[in-house]
Amino acid sequence: MWHQQQITLRPRSRGFHLVTDEIVSQLDKLSDMRIGLAHIHIMHTSASLTINENADPTVREDFEMHFTRTVPEDTSMYKHTLEGPDDMTSHIKASILGPSLTIPVSNGRLSMGTWQGIYLCEHRNRGGARALTVTLHGTS
Repeated sequence: MWHQQQITLRPRSRGFHLVTDEIVSQLDKLSDMRIGLAHIHIMHTSASLTINENADPTVREDFEMHFTRTVPEDTSMYKHTLEGPDDMTSHIKASILGPSLTIPVSNGRLSMGTWQGIYLCEHRNRGGARALTVTLHGTS
């Protein structure tokens, strides 16, 4: 079975947001898969996806603090600032974390660890809705 669909995540402010449930709730065919893979790709260059701690919100706060310090919004450092001080820095952060995830599927569910969740890493101060392309491949 192959299935591909576009889903949309609601707009969020800058930060690391747990979006596992929002993604899963929009996947039409996930529950039909016995074994397979879900490939999730974000269609933007100023936001990214990662998997990490899903229980303690301070982990997400620490991620944001780390990336803000690592890639400061200093427009004197970059030429690409047409859309503001978070323009080039958002592209850098998105490249560091990456645009896609591949997650095993088992018995109609994403097969992740107990404490794992999918983060939308919103690098813009005010990101809009984010489009994802999700490709499911496996046996039903």
